[in-house]
Amino acid sequence: MALLERYRRATLASALAHRATDGPQGDFLIHGDRIDSFGEVDARAEALAASLHGFGIEAGDRVALILPPCPEFVVSLFAVAKLGAVAVPLNPALTTAELRYRLRHSEAVAAVTVETAEGVDYLQVFEALMPQLPELQYLVTVGEEDLWYDDRIFQWEDLLSAGAGRHYPEPGTTDDPAAPIALVYTAGTTGKPKAVTLSHENLLYPAAGTADALGLGPDDRVVGLSALHHVFGLGPGILGCLLSGAALVLAEGSDPGEVLDLVEAHGVSVLYGIPTLFFTELGEQEARPRNLSSLRVGLVAGAPVPESLVRRVEAEVCPLLLVGYSITETASILAVTRPHDPPGQRHSTVGRPLEGTRVRVLQDGRELPVESIGEIAVAGPGVMGGYYRQPLETRESVDAEGYFVTGDLGMVDEDGYIHLVGRRKGVIIRSGFNVYPREVEDRIRAHPAVQEAAVVGVPDPVLGEAICACVIPVEGAIVDEGDLRDWCRETLSDDKVPDLVRLLERFPRTATGDVRKVELARWVGEAGVPVEPNPS
Repeated sequence: MALLERYRRATLASALAHRATDGPQGDFLIHGDRIDSFGEVDARAEALAASLHGFGIEAGDRVALILPPCPEFVVSLFAVAKLGAVAVPLNPALTTAELRYRLRHSEAVAAVTVETAEGVDYLQVFEALMPQLPELQYLVTVGEEDLWYDDRIFQWEDLLSAGAGRHYPEPGTTDDPAAPIALVYTAGTTGKPKAVTLSHENLLYPAAGTADALGLGPDDRVVGLSALHHVFGLGPGILGCLLSGAALVLAEGSDPGEVLDLVEAHGVSVLYGIPTLFFTELGEQEARPRNLSSLRVGLVAGAPVPESLVRRVEAEVCPLLLVGYSITETASILAVTRPHDPPGQRHSTVGRPLEGTRVRVLQDGRELPVESIGEIAVAGPGVMGGYYRQPLETRESVDAEGYFVTGDLGMVDEDGYIHLVGRRKGVIIRSGFNVYPREVEDRIRAHPAVQEAAVVGVPDPVLGEAICACVIPVEGAIVDEGDLRDWCRETLSDDKVPDLVRLLERFPRTATGDVRKVELARWVGEAGVPVEPNPS
């Protein structure tokens, strides 16, 4: 029976309970020298849930997860699910201002955070944040520090010990697939973050559909997730492995050499990643070849995928590379190529929709016939419940028939394959992350030496798209690329800092004075200036 059918009415808690009963000794998480089985993850999640319940956390409460890819993230996710609460996975690389906004907006009552990561002391960060966040009552820290005396701050391991063997009442929502389980933040059309409300069904549906497409099973080991806080990490990553019985190998970061080393060391059979990761892995494999014979299939998603990349990966890294179409509002994968698709469709499309997903191509709200180019709209079990606390934004994005309008331009051919050709909105997809020009432009314009700024995306073989800031300086001002990058780093996360800054005397404009960004991007491309990605 296909996983899509087997887990159609499941929740995260019931899916874990089923796997922990059916195959408790099966490998679930591999992290360094540590291997956690499905049974062990379930037992730890039970213990953590009991301790969190002792704090008064109950169904519907939001719990933030601010962790790198590690077993503690996975256990915490399932502990939250067992309580009927809602997980708020957040990127540890967020600036303090970005983190504060999301914690306040989500009204998180507790947070689970790593003590230190990438040189950031999160204990210090939260010491400053907690007085500003009245809803945030508890902080759970993952690490070795033992210096806190605040009665609202607890160590993760202490909570596991305290909760072991304790019982807690299970809320009725743990059996409801339509109940919300996650708020996943994504950028809005102006770069302002929006929280996508996802139910158990939303997340489990694409996880099962993707696992079915890949043929995942208990003999597989999966690697390549550089983060767990986004929908691909949650769905096809954690939950896809859970539903199929596969093992998930967790890497410390996105270093391509480390990922390939893990493939060789653990006999990994399935390789996940965004185009940037696959591209850099090609260079790593060429510079120092590893034994990658265990790989049988790869899955690339999160950004535009050049056909040439698919062919090179299949020739040099793994024998088969599938392409997925992933959006936060559809809980990750909504369409994917399959192993038996004809090579032409497999190399140049994002595949066919998952079973149960419906796709329309629209122009001015009107559905277009087959093989017409327009805006892609999607309906089905993966489509979000809405944007948290933003009903107007939700109504503008999801029509009366439940179709989410993606902003992507494309067509569906006669055989049902989706071809993407561009985007209606000006979003830049850099290394799989959405960057909205308005947010970067506003920061650059605030610099005293800048008269005007326009941010565009330019093609880049490593990043997919690089961020190029075109700047007209104030007359007589002295400013250079390094100054402006440093200025951006003060308030923007690293993935939004421009990779390239071009100082210009003028911009191409329309008759009404608006900047012609398409033409501006062409100017930058024709200038032939090499793009060196910022060190994010």
